[in-house]
Amino acid sequence: MSSLDPVLLEILGNKFASVTEEMCLTLQRTGRTLYVKETADFACALAGLDGRFFAYPRSIGVSGFVGLECLPTIEAVIAVQGALEPGDVILTNDPYRSTGLATHLPDLHMIEPYFHEGEIVAYGWCFVHCSDVGGRVPSSISPVNTEIFQEGLRIPPVKLMRRGEMSPEVRLFLDANSRTPDANMGDIRAMLASLATGRRRVAQMLGQHGQAELTAAQEALMSYAAGKAEAVLRQMPEGRYSFSDYLDDDAASRLPVRLSVTVEIKDGRVHLDFTGTDPQVATAMNIPSCGRPHAWLTLRMLALVQTLDRSAPLNAGLLRPLSIHTPLGTLVNPEEPAATGVRHAAAIRVNDILNGAFGLALPDVLPAAASGTVIPIVMSEPKPAGGRMVQVIEPLIGGTGARRGHDGVDGRDSGISNLANNPVETVEAELGVEVLHYGLRPDSGGAGQWRGGCGMELSFRVLTDGSHVLGRGMERLLFRPWGQAGGQPGQPGSLVINEGHPREHRLGKIDVLGVKSGDIVTFRTPGAGGYGDPMQRAPEAVLADVEAGFVTADHARRAYGVALCDGQIDHEATAALRKGAATNAGTVFGPERDTWDGIFAPELMDRLNAALLALPLSRRQSRRREIFETVLADLPSSFPRLPASDTQRETAIRRLETCLSTI
Repeated sequence: MSSLDPVLLEILGNKFASVTEEMCLTLQRTGRTLYVKETADFACALAGLDGRFFAYPRSIGVSGFVGLECLPTIEAVIAVQGALEPGDVILTNDPYRSTGLATHLPDLHMIEPYFHEGEIVAYGWCFVHCSDVGGRVPSSISPVNTEIFQEGLRIPPVKLMRRGEMSPEVRLFLDANSRTPDANMGDIRAMLASLATGRRRVAQMLGQHGQAELTAAQEALMSYAAGKAEAVLRQMPEGRYSFSDYLDDDAASRLPVRLSVTVEIKDGRVHLDFTGTDPQVATAMNIPSCGRPHAWLTLRMLALVQTLDRSAPLNAGLLRPLSIHTPLGTLVNPEEPAATGVRHAAAIRVNDILNGAFGLALPDVLPAAASGTVIPIVMSEPKPAGGRMVQVIEPLIGGTGARRGHDGVDGRDSGISNLANNPVETVEAELGVEVLHYGLRPDSGGAGQWRGGCGMELSFRVLTDGSHVLGRGMERLLFRPWGQAGGQPGQPGSLVINEGHPREHRLGKIDVLGVKSGDIVTFRTPGAGGYGDPMQRAPEAVLADVEAGFVTADHARRAYGVALCDGQIDHEATAALRKGAATNAGTVFGPERDTWDGIFAPELMDRLNAALLALPLSRRQSRRREIFETVLADLPSSFPRLPASDTQRETAIRRLETCLSTI
């Protein structure tokens, strides 16, 4: 710990945080696209000479990138283009060449060295999610891309700005590899403006406090946060806690994708071991962590510490007591050139399994599963003068899981970011759509003594022929957000075209959905898991939910055992409904997951994945498909939505055991 006066350290910490917030506001107010100026899919931070963030905003932009590292990107640029000079700005979007700073190609990352008297004293960092960086589909992201080369222009760490002048060669490549070059350049200039804001504010702080104090404060703030994290971890029961969950499928087959973690808490430290997670998939859901304690894998650690100690500063020091193991070649540490465009779908499930594992240690603190999905709904439509407009209609999410003493939050889940919803009026002004309905989805939140947060429903009419709708990251259409302590799981999500009309069509996950003028598209996101026995929920709370539109009267009767008559509680009927009602304990996954685990038990999946990872990378996916095809051959085609008979289940387990013995 530094010898800096604690009061001065607090002042400097607040000043640094305010710098990052002003950088974010500059970026948002000067941004070009809806996803920047309305949704706020961006972030800014200050990094020390080690490339880690010592200052990060709390309330604006993406909240989960505190654990990113800039130093590998900086070193890659210096190795090729020489030392950094005042006015230089680094640009990259390549997950592999940036060693995990970027995690998919639409995210453009910039780093500017801040100089004082000829020496670098800090780095400014920012990123934005760009509308389009080329690739196979509009908006560049497709769940079924099989390698990163299909996902758009890869920008290795390179100097976009040299001594204050933009590289014309880099600009040429950027403009030539996007469907929306003008919009992209507008957001790039907004990023440069945010970095300039940070540069000016850091210079002002240097004038006020001097280089020695500011340099010392960077490390002191990180050490202070690390001490806070260690203190929280020492309060937790030591031990090993394991949990697993699934993505519905890999978007190219009907095979679910497993994520597994073992959390070890000991002596003020925590180790995350993702052994048991499936091998990397041949689609775009891989998380390019590069084997590091990556931001996408450690967000729950940040949330846990700051829940239990709200005075902890938000910086990378919170992650110092954490170590991680991500087996190479798995979903959470893929080998190049694995596609990564929809990595957020897997990252959200990582949040769920960490909630589940930490919840075994702190059952009264951790919540049930959140809705488990973020769906950036993208519209691509032809322009009258040629070319296409590509914009995000809405980053559609669900609610948060309930926890002891608290219902989940309806329709908002900050599990990976502080993204905002787009105003309907703005969407309709910029795109050829008419929003018919946008609101909460009744009865979707899992029943419990404390109710899970409701999911969302968005329905819009397409107004332009030749349009395309993309909904990347659709999940929890099969496996429901699980309830905790006997709480029920949330309802799964869905996608329907022209619901209630002769041309009605119910879909699963989509890649590029062609639509025409007049088509009505309806997305419904899952509800979150409930906490505690639903029959223990106060009837008055159920009535309040019915009056607010979160729960229907029929659902109140079926799920909570609460009878309503003329808008009032029928206490006698309620007592009768609740008498002898079955209760659950522990985690309630729902019938689909229970049916799946009845054959593909966790211990068998651990053995299978260990055996697959021992194979050459080129053989893993094909061998995995062969095994599952063999095991699933005689099961119902809609398994696990429909259960297998006892005979079918026994046959499938024998086949799985045989396959495991022959890998």
